[in-house]
Amino acid sequence: MKTLNQLFEEFVKVGRITFRVKVIPKSATNAIVGFLDEETLKIRVAATPEKGKANLELKKFLAEEFEIPKENIEILSGASDPLKLIRLEK
Repeated sequence: MKTLNQLFEEFVKVGRITFRVKVIPKSATNAIVGFLDEETLKIRVAATPEKGKANLELKKFLAEEFEIPKENIEILSGASDPLKLIRLEK
Protein backbone atom coordinates (compact mmCIF):
# COMPACT_ATOMS: atom_id res chain seq x y z
CA MET A 1 0.00 0.00 0.00
CA LYS A 2 1.27 3.45 -0.93
CA THR A 3 2.05 5.85 1.91
CA LEU A 4 1.69 9.60 2.05
CA ASN A 5 5.48 9.96 2.17
CA GLN A 6 5.78 7.94 -1.05
CA LEU A 7 3.25 10.24 -2.71
CA PHE A 8 5.27 13.32 -1.67
CA GLU A 9 8.55 11.71 -2.78
CA GLU A 10 7.11 10.81 -6.18
CA PHE A 11 5.87 14.37 -6.64
CA VAL A 12 9.26 15.86 -5.70
CA LYS A 13 11.12 13.43 -7.97
CA VAL A 14 8.89 13.68 -11.06
CA GLY A 15 7.41 17.17 -10.65
CA ARG A 16 3.93 15.96 -11.56
CA ILE A 17 1.58 13.47 -9.99
CA THR A 18 -1.96 12.27 -10.62
CA PHE A 19 -4.00 10.54 -7.92
CA ARG A 20 -7.53 9.92 -6.70
CA VAL A 21 -8.99 11.77 -3.75
CA LYS A 22 -12.13 11.12 -1.77
CA VAL A 23 -13.25 14.42 -0.26
CA ILE A 24 -15.25 14.55 2.96
CA PRO A 25 -16.80 18.05 3.09
CA LYS A 26 -18.22 19.91 6.10
CA SER A 27 -15.49 18.57 8.41
CA ALA A 28 -14.26 20.40 11.48
CA THR A 29 -10.89 21.03 9.86
CA ASN A 30 -8.89 20.32 6.72
CA ALA A 31 -6.86 17.14 7.09
CA ILE A 32 -5.40 14.21 5.21
CA VAL A 33 -6.99 11.13 6.75
CA GLY A 34 -5.03 8.44 4.91
CA PHE A 35 -5.47 6.08 2.00
CA LEU A 36 -8.70 4.21 1.28
CA ASP A 37 -6.90 1.88 -1.09
CA GLU A 38 -3.70 1.78 -3.15
CA GLU A 39 -4.50 4.95 -5.09
CA THR A 40 -7.23 6.90 -3.27
CA LEU A 41 -6.31 9.50 -0.68
CA LYS A 42 -9.02 10.50 1.81
CA ILE A 43 -9.09 14.21 2.68
CA ARG A 44 -11.42 16.17 4.95
CA VAL A 45 -12.24 19.77 4.09
CA ALA A 46 -14.11 22.30 6.19
CA ALA A 47 -16.02 23.83 3.27
CA THR A 48 -19.49 22.80 2.18
CA PRO A 49 -20.02 21.09 -1.18
CA GLU A 50 -21.95 24.06 -2.58
CA LYS A 51 -21.02 26.09 -5.66
CA GLY A 52 -17.51 24.63 -5.82
CA LYS A 53 -16.52 25.73 -2.29
CA ALA A 54 -15.23 22.29 -1.30
CA ASN A 55 -13.17 22.06 -4.51
CA LEU A 56 -11.62 25.46 -3.85
CA GLU A 57 -10.84 24.48 -0.27
CA LEU A 58 -9.32 21.20 -1.49
CA LYS A 59 -7.07 23.06 -3.94
CA LYS A 60 -6.02 25.54 -1.26
CA PHE A 61 -5.23 22.73 1.18
CA LEU A 62 -3.26 20.67 -1.37
CA ALA A 63 -1.35 23.80 -2.44
CA GLU A 64 -0.26 24.32 1.16
CA GLU A 65 0.62 20.66 1.72
CA PHE A 66 2.65 20.32 -1.49
CA GLU A 67 3.96 23.90 -1.39
CA ILE A 68 2.79 24.79 -4.89
CA PRO A 69 0.46 27.48 -6.31
CA LYS A 70 -3.25 26.64 -6.43
CA GLU A 71 -3.08 27.20 -10.19
CA ASN A 72 -0.88 24.09 -10.46
CA ILE A 73 -3.68 21.87 -9.18
CA GLU A 74 -6.24 20.53 -11.62
CA ILE A 75 -9.36 18.49 -10.95
CA LEU A 76 -9.38 16.20 -13.98
CA SER A 77 -12.65 14.48 -13.13
CA GLY A 78 -15.24 14.38 -10.38
CA ALA A 79 -15.73 18.13 -9.88
CA SER A 80 -19.25 17.52 -8.57
CA ASP A 81 -18.49 14.15 -6.95
CA PRO A 82 -16.70 13.25 -3.70
CA LEU A 83 -14.33 10.97 -5.67
CA LYS A 84 -11.98 13.09 -7.79
CA LEU A 85 -8.97 12.64 -10.00
CA ILE A 86 -6.35 15.30 -9.20
CA ARG A 87 -3.18 16.36 -11.01
CA LEU A 88 -0.47 18.39 -9.30
CA GLU A 89 2.45 20.04 -11.09
CA LYS A 90 5.40 21.99 -9.78
